[in-house]
Amino acid sequence: MSTMPIGGLVPHAVEDAADLVVRNAKIHTGDPGRPHAQAIAVRDGVITVVGDDKDVAPHIGAGTKVVDALGRRVIPGLNDAHLHVIRGGLNYVLELRWDGVRSLRQGLAMLREQAARTPKGQWVRVVGGWSAEQFAERRLPTVAELNAAAPDTPVFVLHLYQSAVLNRAALKAAGYTRDTPDPRGGQIVRGRDGEPTGMLLAAPSALILYSTLAKAPVLEGEDKKTSTRHFLRELNRFGLTSAIDAAGGFQSFPENYATVVELAKAGQLSLRIAYHLFPQTAGQEIDDLTRWIEMARPEDGDEWLRLNGAGENLTWAAADFENFAQPRPEHSPDYEVEFEKAVRLLMENGWGFRLHATYDETIRRDLAVFEKLAVEGLFPAGNRWLFDHAETASPDSLDRVAALGGAMSVQNRLSFQGEAFVGRYGPGAAADAPPIRAMLDRGLTVGAGTDATRVSTYNPWVALHWLVSGRTVGDLALRPPTNRVDRQTALAMFTRAGAALTGEDEVKGVLRPGCYGDLAVLSEDYFAVPEPDIAHIESLLTVTGGRIVYATAEYEGLDEELPPVSPAWSPVAHFGGYQASRRSALPGAHQAELLGQAIAESEQHRQWRVARGLTADAVNIPFDPCFVL
Repeated sequence: MSTMPIGGLVPHAVEDAADLVVRNAKIHTGDPGRPHAQAIAVRDGVITVVGDDKDVAPHIGAGTKVVDALGRRVIPGLNDAHLHVIRGGLNYVLELRWDGVRSLRQGLAMLREQAARTPKGQWVRVVGGWSAEQFAERRLPTVAELNAAAPDTPVFVLHLYQSAVLNRAALKAAGYTRDTPDPRGGQIVRGRDGEPTGMLLAAPSALILYSTLAKAPVLEGEDKKTSTRHFLRELNRFGLTSAIDAAGGFQSFPENYATVVELAKAGQLSLRIAYHLFPQTAGQEIDDLTRWIEMARPEDGDEWLRLNGAGENLTWAAADFENFAQPRPEHSPDYEVEFEKAVRLLMENGWGFRLHATYDETIRRDLAVFEKLAVEGLFPAGNRWLFDHAETASPDSLDRVAALGGAMSVQNRLSFQGEAFVGRYGPGAAADAPPIRAMLDRGLTVGAGTDATRVSTYNPWVALHWLVSGRTVGDLALRPPTNRVDRQTALAMFTRAGAALTGEDEVKGVLRPGCYGDLAVLSEDYFAVPEPDIAHIESLLTVTGGRIVYATAEYEGLDEELPPVSPAWSPVAHFGGYQASRRSALPGAHQAELLGQAIAESEQHRQWRVARGLTADAVNIPFDPCFVL
């Protein structure tokens, strides 16, 4: 931030002076009426001026905070249309994040170091945001590696919706023995002696993974607020100013929502949240929905925290688990009976909803229920509704969604699961997974998100890179150009479309007078950087409602102070969250980096062979110690 006066912009006595002015910027407004600008003014949380420096000059008073963007790209604040932000916030400081880590070797070193500082009774948990394909080694950690890194501290490592790896101490803490039965839809892998090995498999349901994680200790009291505030700050780091919480398993209403409610009342949210309600108990869904309808209505709340409807499940029997390492789950032949009751109840009471639907087989059955109700004049009855995920949605299903006034929300789950999807369904199916261009060509509103934190990372730029490039984090090309979108469309999916899904498109998602003062000053120009570098963009300064909620580099110290991370042994306190890495602009430097990783791995393999007597202890064999990391 520059001190006043700045470039001839001198503060003076003025009524209704702006609280914040951002100038000297390359602003992408997202507003077709004025797509570009150089300066913006915000007062009382709302944009008052979008234009040039001379346009904002009359609004600069003695108390106006003026930020010089130094010619950087400014965009509307990002809006993740499908993020498990409430659940993520309650657990954030307890988790060791492998998001962005480039090698398993680095991940295991982090794990070993964290185990040494974790107190007795606590677990080390690596929960989502990574894939084996992002590692140089292209593999998962082994149980033996976890046991070696943490002999006495329970370690739980979740890999996508597919599996989890537990060390010996975690098996004991979870109570898994040779006599523990496999839960429905899951498998406890056992050795020749019948004892659990430490591998858990979703087969295909991920409930075995989540129920095991639920056995670990949780945060209490003020620590839940601190954790949530730090998670929101971490999201602000990437330019996020809004999110639609998709609820999810093990997120009960109202108890698990109490923390964000308390923070909202105290004015301590730095991210706008629209949330959904998800029935937690199979067989009890209609009772839960009935109870919630009596307690609240969609759009209850304010611009910071508001109810957006039900979902992403309405009934458990209609859910299709997206473990692409396993065959598509087969639903019961009559799940529509209870599902129709749920949809009818919501429509009769003015509740919209979102639906988790991975496969077209599920989408077609759900649409048949909606069309039945539409004949009665009961659907959609003016309510917003949408399908989430929709990786294998067919053209016919998309036509039916459009006819019923629905919308779509896509996530970059295949950034992390793409290789598994190709292995099961082939590259042809992967080319249309999900059929983003077909959705947009039908005029559907298509919001974009991450589905973080249990599978994808919460970093929205990884998702934006996937939208534009069609590539996984392992650099596998999935979607051809015909099913990709340009950068401006991808950004609109992460801004304006998300606002439309919550009925806020008149006040959010674009930078124009009368809209919320939500914006981000980017580290790199999203519209100019090479395509691979999109994933490495961050925000240098993020503003939500005119408040500077994140600031770094030249702007460091301008954001709001947070309480220290608690507990002090938290992985976040030591490692932070997303592990930023930058692709070198020089191919030679990038090649040298990869060579160094390969040599380090080769040395590890040599040591492994020596330890097992498979080769001589080659003390005298030349080895360059510079590559021993």
